[in-house]
Amino acid sequence: MATTSVSPLSSFRHRSRIISTPNQFLSLYPTVKTNKFSAVHVSSSTTTMPSSDLPEAQAHPSLEIIGGAAESVLPVLNSTLTRNPYDPFPFFGWNRHVETIYASFFRTRPDVRLRRECLRTKDNGSVALDWVSGDDRQLPPDSPLLILLPGLTGGSGDSYVRHMLVRARSKGWRVVVFNSRGCGDSPVTTPQFYSASFIGDMHEVVEHVSSRYPKANLYAVGWSLGANILVRYLGQESHSSPLSGAVSLCNPFNLVIADEDFHKGFNNVYDKALAKSLCKIFKNHALLFEDIGGEYNIPLAANAKSVRDFDQGLTRVSFGFKSVDDYYSNSSSSDTIKHVRIPLLCIQAANDPIAPSRGIPREDIKENPNCLLIVTPKGGHLGWVAGVDAPRGAPWTDSIVMDYLEHLERGALKGITSCNHSVIVGQCTEGLHSLKV
Repeated sequence: MATTSVSPLSSFRHRSRIISTPNQFLSLYPTVKTNKFSAVHVSSSTTTMPSSDLPEAQAHPSLEIIGGAAESVLPVLNSTLTRNPYDPFPFFGWNRHVETIYASFFRTRPDVRLRRECLRTKDNGSVALDWVSGDDRQLPPDSPLLILLPGLTGGSGDSYVRHMLVRARSKGWRVVVFNSRGCGDSPVTTPQFYSASFIGDMHEVVEHVSSRYPKANLYAVGWSLGANILVRYLGQESHSSPLSGAVSLCNPFNLVIADEDFHKGFNNVYDKALAKSLCKIFKNHALLFEDIGGEYNIPLAANAKSVRDFDQGLTRVSFGFKSVDDYYSNSSSSDTIKHVRIPLLCIQAANDPIAPSRGIPREDIKENPNCLLIVTPKGGHLGWVAGVDAPRGAPWTDSIVMDYLEHLERGALKGITSCNHSVIVGQCTEGLHSLKV
């Protein structure tokens, strides 16, 4: 049975039933500044790829494409980019807030029957793994396996996750959604949620999945905070991860910069919405934190008006940081991407209000032979209402992501060797217990 999740923009959704036209949409959000026709012809005001050595990049002038892996990967993705160029859907593409909110409201959510597995971690915490029901019988054991990591407070019920799941499954891939503690109705069994800095659960999930399907190549896709966690994991586990490739989407990268921008103008609306979702998750498990003491500020976390309030009252204490600024400065994936040793595709939107373009570690991506970065001129956050499936279908990025992953699975990427995860299989973590619910 399909599971549900708390959407990062859930506080908007009570309004969605009364929005049926663009004018009604704008009337509900009058503070969104508009600039008519500014996104219809994106190539006139976007960054182009200066390198004469990469003609494939010049064929897509609306995109910024850089990275140490550009020469080897771009020829493969060029056909996809030509067949499905980045072409923002009229009206929704001209403003980053309109695109972000529209995608959260109106993107379709494919109906998929899921089977849940609850995984007990070493510290007695729990995460929920949602698999496509029936895949154990229908797919061979060596089918490529894709792990999906949703954004902050997100889960397997989110539309962008479902679209990626359906696309991969249609290609014969086995897919599992990793719902972090408290997300997607995942149980919380200890007084600790998850954070941008914590990769312990990711480590255990990857080992568990790898041991279950030892003949399969493993890959991962992460969005927003899930992308930050994924890239941190790849950097810190660079010599031991069994993953063969990964994709990062809408990654905030530098959390200090992201926090600065989060409190500006209309971004405060997202901040309050995410804080409301975090508070809801916390209140569902508040008894675990009763009489916890120490530096915790439970009233601040329980009534947080911003993500920063929640992190100050709870997250930074749970994970041993001196302050919320210490937490942000030491939890950014921009610091670890230089250490990534497997193929990694990063896709960002230049106008993302939550993952600022100025926080992208471009120099480290250029110098890393395993990394490729694609920046679209528009897209908002988790939006990308563009391409053949716009406006209500899959994000524009999905076809790029899938073609990239299939390229890696075919073993066509020269010069980069995927880590052989068979060595890791025998090192199953003690204390991992699976409970089906």
